[in-house]
Amino acid sequence: SVNISILIVAVVIFLLVIHHNFLSLSDFLRRELSDPSPLGLQPIDFIPAAPQRLTDERNDKEISVVIAASDERLGGAIAAMNSIYQHTRSNVVFHIVTLNDTVDHLRMWLRSPPLKNMRYRILDFDPRVLEGKVQVDPQKADTFKPLTFARFYLPNLVPHAEKVIYVDDDVIVQDDIVELYNTPLKPGHAAAFSDDCDSTSSKVAVRGAGNQYNYIGFLDYKKETIRKLAMKANTCSFNPGVFVANLTEWKLQNITKQLEKWMALNVVEELYSKTLAGSITTPPLLIVFYKLHSSIDPMWNVRHLGSSAGKRYSPQFVKAAKLLHWNGHFKPWGRTASYAEVWEKWYVPDPAGKFNLIRRHSEAYEAK
Repeated sequence: SVNISILIVAVVIFLLVIHHNFLSLSDFLRRELSDPSPLGLQPIDFIPAAPQRLTDERNDKEISVVIAASDERLGGAIAAMNSIYQHTRSNVVFHIVTLNDTVDHLRMWLRSPPLKNMRYRILDFDPRVLEGKVQVDPQKADTFKPLTFARFYLPNLVPHAEKVIYVDDDVIVQDDIVELYNTPLKPGHAAAFSDDCDSTSSKVAVRGAGNQYNYIGFLDYKKETIRKLAMKANTCSFNPGVFVANLTEWKLQNITKQLEKWMALNVVEELYSKTLAGSITTPPLLIVFYKLHSSIDPMWNVRHLGSSAGKRYSPQFVKAAKLLHWNGHFKPWGRTASYAEVWEKWYVPDPAGKFNLIRRHSEAYEAK
């Protein structure tokens, strides 16, 4: 009778295991089938869970961070992710958008000891998704960076998240990213940005900048289509290199479709300014989010470190900043940039040696 009882218990346990596995498989298939994966946004890798000891140490709340990683700037993305990961106790998942020929290099780099416990998902971005929406000068085709438009497709990149953070690859985070994630967004607002006119960094950098940080610096107000929008030309622009998005609102308002509409219109009518800012990603965001965005804490996007303005910051201010942003021509991994030594603390050497060669080449060029 004892043997029969043991046999019955064993059968019950076996059936429970089978049932659990079946439910898990069903849930997985349901998620896979419901995932919208349009052209250009195909998942490649997903590291589903952190080691148990890290799960115990860190908070359960999942924070989705989207970052684009091009091969020539891969070291920047690696340093940015490392700084975020090392400063948080939250359950951060990185959604890394890249091009197919960069995947192997990226995957190898992410196996480095400081990064091996990070949770991440790699997405391949197919530039064909931008056909008819971006006018590429044949003489400058090599300067076109399709990954800069990844931020327009956030609901496709992270379909199950209600809220995400987007960061450029030229940032370093010096505080817990959960604080940025918890930025309050006003009702009806799909995103929160850092305004150029009233940010802490702009108080240092904008003096003498003229219209570069206003709408007229990005949009051609001579065009009737722009004038009909009745957007004041002196309206303060915002920086789209770091922002928090409410994806529920984003989807309700069809933000991606709105952005694509203005991209396509620009191809036909050339609506963007050619005189000052020269950006092709910022103008459609400025139009769609005109007076319809919230603000992030200015200390969460202390920028202009990649321009001469960055030299005006005091070491104390740089140390107090929660996020440092090297927007501008001078990146901390290449040419001379302000406070590059802060960036280097979070840089993880390239196991393939490719990125190191780029840095040495840049330094040799500067020395000439």
